[in-house]
Amino acid sequence: MKLDDIKTITVLGAGTMGHGIAEVAALAGYKVKMRDITEEFVKKGYDQIAWSLKKLAEKGTISPEKADAALKLITPLVDLKEAVADADVVIEAAPEIMSLKLALFREVDTLSPPHAVLASNTSSLSISELGKATQRPDKVVGMHFFNPVVRMALVEVIRGEKTSEETMQLIVELTKKLGKTPIRVEKDVRGFIVNRILIGPYLFEAAWMVSRGEATIEEIDSRMRYYENFPMGPFELQDLTGIDVGYNIMKEAGFDIPPIIEQAIKEGRLGRKTGRGFYNYKDGGANYSREAGQRFDPMPFYALMTNQAAWLIEHGVSTADQIDLACQLGLNFPEGILRRADRIGLDKIVHTLDELYAKHKAERYQATALLRQMVQAGKTGEAAGEGFYQYKSQRPEYQTLKIEIDRKTYVAYVTLNRPQRLNAINAEMRQELPKALDELGKDPDVRVIVLKGAGGKAFSAGADITEFTQGKPYQFIELGEFFRAPELCPKPVIAAIDGFALGGGLELALACDFRLASKRSEVGQPEIHLGLIPGGGGTQRLLRVVGPSRAKELCMLGERISAEQAAQWGLIDHVYENETFEHEVKAFAEKLASRAPIAVRFTKEIINAGADCSLDAALLLEREAFALLFTTEDMTEGVNAFLSKKKPEFKGR
Repeated sequence: MKLDDIKTITVLGAGTMGHGIAEVAALAGYKVKMRDITEEFVKKGYDQIAWSLKKLAEKGTISPEKADAALKLITPLVDLKEAVADADVVIEAAPEIMSLKLALFREVDTLSPPHAVLASNTSSLSISELGKATQRPDKVVGMHFFNPVVRMALVEVIRGEKTSEETMQLIVELTKKLGKTPIRVEKDVRGFIVNRILIGPYLFEAAWMVSRGEATIEEIDSRMRYYENFPMGPFELQDLTGIDVGYNIMKEAGFDIPPIIEQAIKEGRLGRKTGRGFYNYKDGGANYSREAGQRFDPMPFYALMTNQAAWLIEHGVSTADQIDLACQLGLNFPEGILRRADRIGLDKIVHTLDELYAKHKAERYQATALLRQMVQAGKTGEAAGEGFYQYKSQRPEYQTLKIEIDRKTYVAYVTLNRPQRLNAINAEMRQELPKALDELGKDPDVRVIVLKGAGGKAFSAGADITEFTQGKPYQFIELGEFFRAPELCPKPVIAAIDGFALGGGLELALACDFRLASKRSEVGQPEIHLGLIPGGGGTQRLLRVVGPSRAKELCMLGERISAEQAAQWGLIDHVYENETFEHEVKAFAEKLASRAPIAVRFTKEIINAGADCSLDAALLLEREAFALLFTTEDMTEGVNAFLSKKKPEFKGR
């Protein structure tokens, strides 16, 4: 079965995860059958989808027409046979009880078409065991979404023992069609990637530390939030997701439970959903000071999370870059855990593990063979030039950018790399992007630069608003340098917009020479909703691109418009199908890079300068550049190639 063959998706379960999966499937244009065991459950899930779609439309994320169309694609059902009779893909989102899932898979296997793929949204249970319950284990796969499904970009695609490569690839492609980012999990291991790194090494280790009297809940949460830049500390996070969730996963796997968690479960304190967890949400909730975490040492967390990530690599479950992306997208970590381990130093990580093992004698503190081998080989991280990543021969490392150069095609790809924040522009990015573009502008192996966003959800959602309450206006003085960087770069810069380009994200795209977008993309200047105006040139660049009326409409109303509408206004140069977008951008960039680089550079300079001077002055610039180009080897190559009827090979000389 190919992606185009998928017409109907059945979701088994109408709870929080089930109705979220059904919603994103319908938004992607699929016919959806959502089934649960009672009319009450199904109706509640359907009503939640209707409410969510209405909110998305009110916020301008989707049009009201798209919201209505998506809801019409969803059929709520109770009868299992009817639900799966014509399904191409079945996604099970039942409670995390293995006996329940096994019984469900056995029944669905007999009722669904032979070609149908059976996927489980389980967060920890064995895909291989579920496959054994069917006559089609090659078509059984894990498809682990994250909550809330509509907003979270990550989906773990898990291979069972018998899952075929065809099934894996199909579900990877389907995940992308749903607007999500797939991470392949090549072996069926407990916790897969995200929960293996999160629950034991972070959530449970924090609970063990408090249970042993080594720190308080407030000290740990304060440290991780205010000093380590995590979205929240481990106890606040457990309250949000439900203390019973991690408890059930670890209990099923046979792990010892920290006393503080056992006590919470015994007393029915499960988190926000019950009003009390580690914090009392009827009395202010998670309220702790910044000062509380000043002296807490988070090294045990980093050591244990790194150890589990290394285990995943050692056992062929995933790769360093995929693990780090999963941590960013699924856990909202400020950076990948292995990237941070490289910065800390793997020798320090192993030393911490050895100290913990000597003190507590627990198996979880034993360093993996891979970590020890890396340290013995001197591959201790960034300072040594190599760890989980290579540093020796690379250009300067950036915290908010990822730079890749295809030296065969002369195209550089600069990725805004804050997917957990929809690539929001923060102080580090404002400093790093101008430096990167300046560096690439001087690189003889680069002729074209493609600027894109990580995570598959956004080019950039604009400024990181969390900085607004922390800084003074003068701290944003570098805005001018940041937003002019693409214009000042001597080489053409392409903004590859796949997803949102809002506020500062759109302003950055406006400063680029070309704007290419996928059909699913949306652009806008929403600053008016914050009582602000665009501060990165949005009012003036929009004026020059779409004229005063359209510019005022975008800035004063603050509404998003689709890529296709933006193209009609002249704001976007080309709009491509979602599935072919990366290919089209690559083809456009490589075609541009094949042209005479000096002539391309002069063209950019003259057109940019000509927009701000008189016609006579602009024509003079054009004549001077034309004359100078007669002295280049590229001109000679171009003329000779034309006369010889062959393709020119420009050298930029």
